[in-house]
Amino acid sequence: MSTRGEHLVRADRGFATGGGLLARLTAPALSKLLAEIDRCLPKGGIEVILPDGTERRLGFRRKGPKAVVRLSSWLALVRLATSGSVGWYKAWTLGEWSSPDPVTVFESFSANAIPLGDIGRAKGPFRWLNAVAHRLRDNAPRKARQNIAAHYDLGNDFYSSWLDPTMTYSSARFGSRDECLEDAQLRKIHMLLDRLDLKPGERLLEIGCGWGTLAIEAARRGASVVGLTLSTEQKAWADGKIAQAGLVDRIEIRLQDYRDTAEQFDAVASVEMVEAVGRRWWGAYLDGVARNLKPGGRAALQFISMDHRLFDRYARNPDFIQTYIFPGGLLLDEPEFESLARERRLSWQDREGFGTDYAQTLKRWRERYDHAVARRSLQGFGESFHNLWRYYLMYCEGAFRGGAIDVAQVTMVKA
Repeated sequence: MSTRGEHLVRADRGFATGGGLLARLTAPALSKLLAEIDRCLPKGGIEVILPDGTERRLGFRRKGPKAVVRLSSWLALVRLATSGSVGWYKAWTLGEWSSPDPVTVFESFSANAIPLGDIGRAKGPFRWLNAVAHRLRDNAPRKARQNIAAHYDLGNDFYSSWLDPTMTYSSARFGSRDECLEDAQLRKIHMLLDRLDLKPGERLLEIGCGWGTLAIEAARRGASVVGLTLSTEQKAWADGKIAQAGLVDRIEIRLQDYRDTAEQFDAVASVEMVEAVGRRWWGAYLDGVARNLKPGGRAALQFISMDHRLFDRYARNPDFIQTYIFPGGLLLDEPEFESLARERRLSWQDREGFGTDYAQTLKRWRERYDHAVARRSLQGFGESFHNLWRYYLMYCEGAFRGGAIDVAQVTMVKA
């Protein structure tokens, strides 16, 4: 006679192989979900290998990304249906689904995001729980530093192990496919600075200065720079690099919130900082730009935006990134943000998107991250942490490749 423990093992194995009670109870609903996904994939397709070994081809009507997903448990679809991208990540960590190329899976979801609609969005109590948790991480002044520290204060040793020597954690701009990441990052920085038309001796405010590379490049052009960050780790690194470059007299790095700065500058730069602000604070962020900018002064922003047609759904349903990577974060709805800028007499000029460059940047980062893990440069972090970061980098690469999100630079001039 078998023991109770053996019964539990067999029951668990039944869940993992798609048989048993779970498969019988959920088969109609999950079959309907697969049919719905099939109907909503006008671009490319997904080949799904089910837990019982059978195959389903979803989409494949037109050209586009061709993905392969192997389900080892029906629970993966249950999690997707009830918890959206958060549940899909949990299913991946538990081995309930896998793919020879997860980036293409995410690219397919991104390319078909509009017809997919609410498929893959958290529903019922899961949606409300995610929304409440995200609301509690709102970037009010008392909370913003804690949110930034959760991501950026993982340590300078961590980031320097896989970022390029510029320590730039934002999209590069590639002049060619084989250009090295360091050169592509410096290209991005100088393209942004070119928008400001800085003259020697003019003052530049950088909102979200990271590890200080843009400030250093601006100072080398003759500008006097004030950089703002909420990360103690970033400030320590930036101060050291500035001293090493002999630019202490031209650059000041402050551990300060953008809402607490009220001076006059000839120009403002901000690279992928506004995504950490949150919709509630977009107006305050733009107030900070306008308040600190002289009349006729120029601001150059690099920002990540969600397709306007998807934004309302996205904003109502905190996703994997907001839950696990950037607490309190939110991508921009560009039309709404532009309207807020114009209300503050800030123009919106020369907008240029380059989402494919971000996909390439993310691919380079993932390769460098894997190399850092292989050479044991990331001590103190476990395998589950590394898998989270690999998933994050793949998830974002696929989203940019599919087009649901974009990165752009824009110039604003204060009237």
